[in-house]
Amino acid sequence: MRLDERGKQCPLPVIEAKKALEKAEPGSVVEVVVDNEIAVQNLKKLALHKGLDSLSEKVSEREFLVKIWAGVKEKAEQVRENAEQAKERAEQARESAEQAKEMEEQARESAEQEKENAEQAEKESIKCALDCREKGLVLVLASDEMGQGDAVLGHLLMKGFVYAVTQQDKLPETVLLFNGGAKLSCQGSDSLEDLKELEAQGVEILTCGTCLNHYGIAEKLLVGNVTNMYEIVEKMTGAKKIVRP
Repeated sequence: MRLDERGKQCPLPVIEAKKALEKAEPGSVVEVVVDNEIAVQNLKKLALHKGLDSLSEKVSEREFLVKIWAGVKEKAEQVRENAEQAKERAEQARESAEQAKEMEEQARESAEQEKENAEQAEKESIKCALDCREKGLVLVLASDEMGQGDAVLGHLLMKGFVYAVTQQDKLPETVLLFNGGAKLSCQGSDSLEDLKELEAQGVEILTCGTCLNHYGIAEKLLVGNVTNMYEIVEKMTGAKKIVRP
């Protein structure tokens, strides 16, 4: 669109250009011909005010051409809106990331707390196990049979006796196994699991090494440690209470 505004007084060139820009298609050019520098400056101010691109050209001493691109403002507005929307999305993403970080931190703190609770429970469990032992109480098992008479019955009674020990509120501090009792801590013993249970609760299980060698079962020892007669005597003489089945 071309407007010839030569000879027209201010502000007519500006008003006509403004009307033409309102009717022009976005991206099209409105060309305005004027005859003085003041009119050129006013037209360029109009374009600047509307956020439109413009270009001026001096054709001759009394002829100037001003080109204004229509619709650029709308495009700029759209770009601005898009930028603002992108900024909002970025802010939302940042907030989401912060929330995720907070949740991760809370999960980490929760995991650490659970770990601390588990460790504390384990300590309490160990403490309880240690507290269940009666200091100075020594259990002596000198045979794999309980009492005299029928051997089958004796084995059965000993099995029941050792199991009953594991169920007591107060456990022995030490269990000494010698002579036939050495067989109880070896492979094939009916009392093996009960002795392991006692050991797991902190009870010291000691089996006579001479006795293991005598019966040829040293390699079958599956619970506790090997001891000697000196330590057996030391444990028994230092005991506050000795229990024998």
